[in-house]
Amino acid sequence: MNIILRKTTDEDLETLFLYQTDEESNQMAAFTSENPNDRNAYFDKWLKIIINPKINMQTIIHDNLIVGSVLHFDMMSETNVSYWIGRKHWGNGIATMALKLFIEQVNKRPLFGRVAYDNFGSQKVLVNCGFKTIGEEYGFANAREKEIKEFLYKLEK
Repeated sequence: MNIILRKTTDEDLETLFLYQTDEESNQMAAFTSENPNDRNAYFDKWLKIIINPKINMQTIIHDNLIVGSVLHFDMMSETNVSYWIGRKHWGNGIATMALKLFIEQVNKRPLFGRVAYDNFGSQKVLVNCGFKTIGEEYGFANAREKEIKEFLYKLEK
């Protein structure tokens, strides 16, 4: 599979924004922005993220198309990974391959991931990349407008 990761640019954000407006994707991710259709809020947030030297955000390219993004960020003394794949690209192993490539590039350990209890695809991606389940918490999921369970994952090596 031909997957390329490259530094996210402001030009990439238009495509990534369109992916995050997909209602089914938001339901699956659960922990999303309050209004995923608010273009101004999206660009305000993500333009700051892509220039932040403490956040490593990469755009995922497959067959010369932007298909998603992967990043790491620090939250409460943990380095977390996150990824988003456009729904039309789900089920092709792209997220797993992209996260594996990303992990190879990132020297920080341990890495953590958080996934909604019923997001089986994302859970599978983390497990396939060597993450282990370490617990669960409850948090408010904007996309579902209620508190739900999320599983916590950790990658040591």
